[in-house]
Amino acid sequence: MMDRRLFSLGCFAAALLHPMHAQALSLADLSNAQASQGLRAALERGARAAVEQLGRPDGFMGNAQVRIPLPGYLNDAAGMLRTLGQGARLDALVAAMNQAAEAAVPLAKDLLVGAVKSMNVQDAKAILTGGDTAVTQFFVDRTRSPLGDKFLPIVQRTTARVQLAQRYNQIATKAANLGLIKGETVSIERHVTAKALDGLYFMIGEEEKKIRRDPVGTGSALIKKVFGVLQ
Repeated sequence: MMDRRLFSLGCFAAALLHPMHAQALSLADLSNAQASQGLRAALERGARAAVEQLGRPDGFMGNAQVRIPLPGYLNDAAGMLRTLGQGARLDALVAAMNQAAEAAVPLAKDLLVGAVKSMNVQDAKAILTGGDTAVTQFFVDRTRSPLGDKFLPIVQRTTARVQLAQRYNQIATKAANLGLIKGETVSIERHVTAKALDGLYFMIGEEEKKIRRDPVGTGSALIKKVFGVLQ
């Protein structure tokens, strides 16, 4: 079974690298390095597509699946605050949070591409046989921490324009000191950074699931050969 999977991966790699001659290649013509390189090309395209979808106006705000909500107790209290006439301020904060994520996501492209280029043969085999979220988990493991560091300054600059964000941070800090809240909701900026990363990996995962679930639907017979063998 593993030989069959490796053969399929090899066919995919060959088609990506030499599409006009893919039919003539056999397993003997391919090395593990070539097979990995083919998969790298596919993953890089998927990562770039996710960045392009989210790193534009309304990339987060216009997508209910990744739209960033108000953090913690502010979200819980939103209904009451709106009845007190604070709806416009809440809406401004939500817009700023999502705009911050949209501005930060393009910074992910180089790190995601770098992670793909660093992938070895073992990584490629693990991704191929690892289930519906293997690609997503590969990117999370390799990029979440450094991307958080890259995103945070942009998020801070964008949310600083909204007075309610500063007020939330002041109150949340006091609550955190009392042990009432913890984690990412202690600050607007960390909340947005975490949700932006969640959204990015979610979109990568959706593309991965789509290919694994319906490789024929991708329009590529070669992708069908790679992922269809696992069905």
